[in-house]
Amino acid sequence: MPKDHNYYVYILTNYNKTVVYTGMTNDLVRRLKEHETDAKGAQKSFAGKYKCIYLVFWQRFQFVWHAIESEKEIKLFKRDKKEALINDFNPTWKFLNEEIEEK
Repeated sequence: MPKDHNYYVYILTNYNKTVVYTGMTNDLVRRLKEHETDAKGAQKSFAGKYKCIYLVFWQRFQFVWHAIESEKEIKLFKRDKKEALINDFNPTWKFLNEEIEEK
């Protein structure tokens, strides 16, 4: 029986919700921790530099190529289309980090 794989496309924002960052990973909890570590330390990445550590959107995919396609598509969206995607998934832009870490 084939192994069930998990790949995630996610959108992070900063505390004031003025910047959004889109990424893809196979381990969402680990990746959120990496973003937080970077934001509090070296700030080498875009997410770290702009303190984008708050999860507001995520999608799970079984196949990596679907996740890659989705990430590329979302990254091409203008800000208003990204906001609409987040609003459909999470209308209040609640920070979902703890909900993900509990699973």
